[in-house]
Amino acid sequence: MAGRIKLSRRDRIKKGIRKRISGSPERPRLSVFRSNKGIYAQVIDDNAGTTLVSASSEEKDFTAKGNKVEQSKVVGIKVAQKAIAAGITQVVFDRNGYLYHGRIKSLAEGAREGGLIF
Repeated sequence: MAGRIKLSRRDRIKKGIRKRISGSPERPRLSVFRSNKGIYAQVIDDNAGTTLVSASSEEKDFTAKGNKVEQSKVVGIKVAQKAIAAGITQVVFDRNGYLYHGRIKSLAEGAREGGLIF
């Protein structure tokens, strides 16, 4: 029962966030998904409904060691490098209903280090 309450709370927060932010071709949305095993990041153009760039800790060529927070930072740097290679420098950060803390914060800091502007 507690798991359902937690998920429904995150869904409510997520809907509130998505009302306020949207990705455009000039400034796409950097969306983050966190699972127990890994972390995933996508740069999305909501007008076209397409994913422009993605990175995750579950990719085959991902080799970062350390705990999940350190891996999240590497994923943030990796998604920033891919986005800059695709010509994207500015994004809108979508934390997807998660608290800006721990792995989510680490990914955001890694993306900023990689050169993305939020």
